[in-house]
Amino acid sequence: MGGHPQGGRREAGALALTLPAADGPEGDGPEGDGPRVVRVLPDVAAIDRPFDYLVPERLEEAVGVGTRVRAVLHNRRVGGWVVADRVAPPEGVRLRPLSSVSGMGPAPELVELARWAAWRWAGPMATFLQTASPPRIVRQLPPRPGRATLPSAWPPDDLAQEALARPRSVLRLPPPADPLPLVAAALARARERDGSALVLAPSHAGAERLSARLRWAGVDVALLPGEWPLAAAGATAVVGTRAGAWGPVTGLSAVVVLDGHDEAYHEERAPTWVAWVVAAERAQRAGAPCVIASPCPTLELLAWGTELRPARGVERQGWPALEVVDRRSDDPRTGLFSVRVVELLRKEVASARGRGPAVCVLNRKGRARLVACASCGELGRCAHCHAAVELQGDPRTLRCPACGTERPPVCLACGGKVRKVVRAGVTRAREELEALLRVPVQEVAGPASEVSPTAVALVGTEAVLHRVPSAGAVVFLDMDQELLAPRYGAAEQALALLARAARLVGGRDGGGRVAVQTRQPRHPALEAALHADPGRLATSEAPRRAELGLPPAKALALVSGEGGPELAAQLREVGRDRGVDVAGPDGAGGFMARAPDHGALCDALAAAARPAARVRVEVDPRRV
Repeated sequence: MGGHPQGGRREAGALALTLPAADGPEGDGPEGDGPRVVRVLPDVAAIDRPFDYLVPERLEEAVGVGTRVRAVLHNRRVGGWVVADRVAPPEGVRLRPLSSVSGMGPAPELVELARWAAWRWAGPMATFLQTASPPRIVRQLPPRPGRATLPSAWPPDDLAQEALARPRSVLRLPPPADPLPLVAAALARARERDGSALVLAPSHAGAERLSARLRWAGVDVALLPGEWPLAAAGATAVVGTRAGAWGPVTGLSAVVVLDGHDEAYHEERAPTWVAWVVAAERAQRAGAPCVIASPCPTLELLAWGTELRPARGVERQGWPALEVVDRRSDDPRTGLFSVRVVELLRKEVASARGRGPAVCVLNRKGRARLVACASCGELGRCAHCHAAVELQGDPRTLRCPACGTERPPVCLACGGKVRKVVRAGVTRAREELEALLRVPVQEVAGPASEVSPTAVALVGTEAVLHRVPSAGAVVFLDMDQELLAPRYGAAEQALALLARAARLVGGRDGGGRVAVQTRQPRHPALEAALHADPGRLATSEAPRRAELGLPPAKALALVSGEGGPELAAQLREVGRDRGVDVAGPDGAGGFMARAPDHGALCDALAAAARPAARVRVEVDPRRV
């Protein structure tokens, strides 16, 4: 078994939040005739600490910081990464040699970035090294791509140039704005410095479209993760999604993050790292500018960098006309579709002007998410756990989403038939819309749904906004569900949905229309979209967040799991002098840690001993 650094050995089952301070590529170990010792972090889920190994003479040239190696640990051969080279060997420990070299891994600067990320999001360093490693074994890089001249047809963009002249900037672009001028400016900067530009997009489809456009223009592009070797070889443009923030980049000259507000940049699994934060930290360490483009920047983005925006007239023309349908005075018996929305959809379907289908958005799957008895009005509940039941595809079966129990649609209170829909899902909405429009309507409620090219009307969850390239009209059937969602960023996410819809229908001159049904017509998110001014929402949200102690005014972390109470007690103890406040437990048994900034919060998490029981730590949680 490999030796361990001095300072005591932790139990294998206890995950440390931070690693011991390690030396860089040139450590303080012996030089010359002395044995070469490297520090290896095993790729084993239960172990988050490095071990020291000898480098055999046959592997001298192949081993460096970031290299993927295999070594014997606990009498079995495991994979891992070299995280420090030429370190001082521990006294009194007989070191084992490395078994073999698996292939190339992350560059030394990414190893250090992973060490920082393990502290920043209170997670194992191996998680980030896995993301930064190639998806397949790479032992040799291809030749560096030839650098063709950038197309002269790409017009210079003064706003993009101004953004790249600053270390960190947030570029507020209208939803339909083409990001190519910004990307072209970043590539021009990379060419001047004989380096590469890193460009992130929130979706794989968006990254593929952008890389295809750059290739068509003659730019050498590496699309991550599949073209990891080409990116490591020095491609001018390295394009990827969330994981692309950890991609190999030679001579990082600029970082561009498109749609920085998108939740796709937030990892839902612990550690809950954020791609734009990683990319910004990486750019800062490399001395490169970082530009985050977004039609509706979040408060976290605005607190991070300087906001730049186009002329007021340009931004106003980039947002389509928004129609707010106030349903406060509507007869409840009119159902899910108001009279005005039906008129708008009928007009759009009848015109068929080639802009795309009419799209209705309802973030509720199934036929009916809430049903009641037609006789006594009692809500339909599960006979076992008493949770509200719902109708899925079969109208003759009620299903409990909590425990999965299915039963006939019979009222438990009076024995009547449970068939009254209180809260309709997309399936029921499609049926009603087909009856109202008298045309076939397609349901799109997930990634498996294929959109027909001849469809004139679609109903689905917000996923439908990512399944069509354009739309003639977009209608949000229940916007209050988004505006009143139980999370602190609900208003920002609602505005992001409106921005996505605006991108589909085009700007104010495109003729498309976005409509929302709501009982809150004066909500700041709707006002921001109505006036084509996302800053209105930021102005109203910032004081509220500061008063409630929510990001970006405070740094948050959620602690849950069997070991949550023990870790929460540790945080109260070590965070007392750092200004860390721990509240809880809540109804689900979780705890919330709140600190003045991330430095204090992450230092407290690193200082607290991780319990032996399973525990989940979410830094920067979105569902609060």
